[in-house]
Amino acid sequence: MGSDAYVPLFETKRTKGRVIRRLFAASIFVGIGFIVVYRLSHRPRNGEDGRWAWIGLLGAELWFSLYWVLTQALRWNCVYRRTFKGRLSQRYENDLPGVDIFVCTADPKTEQPIMVINTVLSVMAYDYPTEKLSVYLSDDAAHDITFYALIEASHFAKHWIPYCKKFYVEPRSPGAYFQSISEPHEAEEAKGFLAIKKLYEDMENRIITAAKLGRIPEEVRSKYKGFSQWDSFSSQRDHDTILQILIDGRDPKAKDIDGCSLPTLVYLAREKRPQHPHNFKAGAMNSLIRVSQNISNGQIILNVDCDMYSNNSNSVRDALCFFLDEKKGHEIAFVQFPQSFGNITKNEIYDGSMRIGMDVEFHGMDGYGGPPYVGTGCFHRRNTLTGKKFDNECMEDWKREETVDKIKALASCTYEENTQWGKEMGVKYGCPVEDVITGLSIQTRGWKSVYFNPERKAFLGVATTTLPQTLVQHKRWSAGDFLILLSSYSPAWYARGKISFGLQLGYCCYCLWAPNCFATLYYTIIPSLYLLKGISLFPKASSPWIIPFAFVLSGKNLYSLAEFLQCGGTILGWWNSQRIWLYKRTSSYLFGFIDAVLMSAGFSQPAFEITAKVADEDVTERYEKEMMEFGPGASSSSPMFIILATLALLNLFCFVGLVAKVATGDANIRIDTLVLQILLCGILVLINWPLFQGLLLRRDNGKMPSSITVKSIGLAVFACTCFLFLE
Repeated sequence: MGSDAYVPLFETKRTKGRVIRRLFAASIFVGIGFIVVYRLSHRPRNGEDGRWAWIGLLGAELWFSLYWVLTQALRWNCVYRRTFKGRLSQRYENDLPGVDIFVCTADPKTEQPIMVINTVLSVMAYDYPTEKLSVYLSDDAAHDITFYALIEASHFAKHWIPYCKKFYVEPRSPGAYFQSISEPHEAEEAKGFLAIKKLYEDMENRIITAAKLGRIPEEVRSKYKGFSQWDSFSSQRDHDTILQILIDGRDPKAKDIDGCSLPTLVYLAREKRPQHPHNFKAGAMNSLIRVSQNISNGQIILNVDCDMYSNNSNSVRDALCFFLDEKKGHEIAFVQFPQSFGNITKNEIYDGSMRIGMDVEFHGMDGYGGPPYVGTGCFHRRNTLTGKKFDNECMEDWKREETVDKIKALASCTYEENTQWGKEMGVKYGCPVEDVITGLSIQTRGWKSVYFNPERKAFLGVATTTLPQTLVQHKRWSAGDFLILLSSYSPAWYARGKISFGLQLGYCCYCLWAPNCFATLYYTIIPSLYLLKGISLFPKASSPWIIPFAFVLSGKNLYSLAEFLQCGGTILGWWNSQRIWLYKRTSSYLFGFIDAVLMSAGFSQPAFEITAKVADEDVTERYEKEMMEFGPGASSSSPMFIILATLALLNLFCFVGLVAKVATGDANIRIDTLVLQILLCGILVLINWPLFQGLLLRRDNGKMPSSITVKSIGLAVFACTCFLFLE
């Protein structure tokens, strides 16, 4: 096709109102400058009360200012993409590339087999030529129940895929579909609906029964030879490679009930031995890359978490609009879709949708060369995952034919020894956020990435439903991101000159999550403590210097609220997001910082903590009522809970102590000099109301554990008492 006839497969548009946003940001920056001038020109003299607290506040405000500048980099160049799937079909329908889909699971207790196969079935039913579609399930638990569930799914797929295509089903996860739709009115469709629903419910009952019993019925075991691969099974950490091709798309007998070919379906449990590190999800991904190369060798790889079912059957075609564009497609390494969740409540008690990140910040990074790879919902060009640098000749043919026994060796414990796998090839090892560092390394080799956020979400997963889950998850993310900053792949220095400056700033924004804890902790403790002594750390109400503080505080928060509402959130949802912002910075990020430093110094090793995808009925009920959950899982996050509860109670005691002094006419308390401190302390008390309920008022199983309540009260009282009597 000549360049003069070029018609793109996608278009890119920049966000509107950029000039207004930049002018507003500039005004906030000027306000910050005045605050710094005030701090420097009004600092207490040597020997005056509050001098060191004042200097500490200056340091915290300088940090907040620096970090605010980084967040603006994510907003100054937002771009939005649109695909033209009709053009794709016209040009490439008979020459579409093969697509290999990786679904990863690691624990059948937290990731139930029925949920896993719903995800598998949803991607098997993509609107895409089935002979070019291959689905691989990596089971890092090597559990025969999961294998049995996949066998059941392989049979059900023969009915489900033609049903989806006949009635244009959305979503194509059968569990989600049957929950979202009532019985159709049209006779033929209603008949098909009832029949397929009955088949699904029967399959679901068999899988759930097997999972509850913890064993496979003997008649099933004897029927399928694949179960013999568990004969030498010792444990989840000590077993041979288990590989089974349940559906071979090349087999002419692999047909659905309409006589159409089925996608290839493969089960893999890579070899594990106690003496060999298995590198968690990154190791599983690398095994899948090698094994799939020798079975189907799709040029495009999609990886999804086992809870992230396909919500849009056209997502493959959307991604290919970027890869196959004649002018720009050759430079694109991966297409990242947003992480979206199907169990988000109206006001998002845990800020689970990550609304601002997905709907604003990733669009900003896309404007500078592409978003990060976030580990799920991402389409990759296969050769970029094997270390290939960008050039204009990016196509390779790796087709190989091997026996199953030879392919098994590719997933052995020793295969990667003395190779570049996990270093320069595949997904990188040694980092809790292996996805982010892998995506960054790909971009530093000259490739670009694309962020595509369609109106109908491509994937829907399960968001955290308790506070312990949320805090632990963000501890891992913040530790991993900070570890990247400290590593040889740091966006601050290694990426310099290899990616755009704006993209460097965007990565640094996330890599500096963990150090945010110190300035936030300082600001939530010191001003409130100084209220008890009536010592002012901010300008008094009648001073003109209060104007920049008021402008920056109100302007930043009003902009944040407007941004949240524009992204589809609610006012209460924004308030909840501010609470979680505070909780993450004062607990998750602190422990994330400590973990990252220890890992960087070699005192600890990266760990991968699986977020539970299932919850008890009472936990789910409280989540749907938007009651904060402190109970289940509290043991794993109790140090974080102690910090949160102590900070909340400390601010409450300081506020109550101030009120008591004002009521008794304490001459040292001058309200006009303490306005901003009172406001700050009051907001901290108000935003912690759900925590106070959990500590003192609630009696359900989701309340704060009594031991944490006692410890935090003691620590808060001790801190206030020591400060009051400290000379």
